[in-house]
Amino acid sequence: MHDDSTRDRYRGCARPKKDLEAVQAREKAIAAQADQAAQDAENAKMAASEAVAKANEALARAEEAEQRANERERIAAEKERVAEEKAKAADEMFKKSMKK
Repeated sequence: MHDDSTRDRYRGCARPKKDLEAVQAREKAIAAQADQAAQDAENAKMAASEAVAKANEALARAEEAEQRANERERIAAEKERVAEEKAKAADEMFKKSMKK
């Protein structure tokens, strides 16, 4: 059997095998949580990258729309200038015809 010194050595200790199993189970759970956190972080990074890409596309579309609007504004200003010149010329012709 066991002598008293061996018995005294393990007295007051929980079963060492059970303690080891509990520690290993906690370590396994922590590792699983860490793996899940890493996966969640990777998913968040991918979602952020997609959002940045969509934002960049939207910005490019907005810049193109602004350029088109500026071009339409320039064309409208030119048409207005030509119309004013024609109106002025027509007014001058009318005034000349009235003098005769």
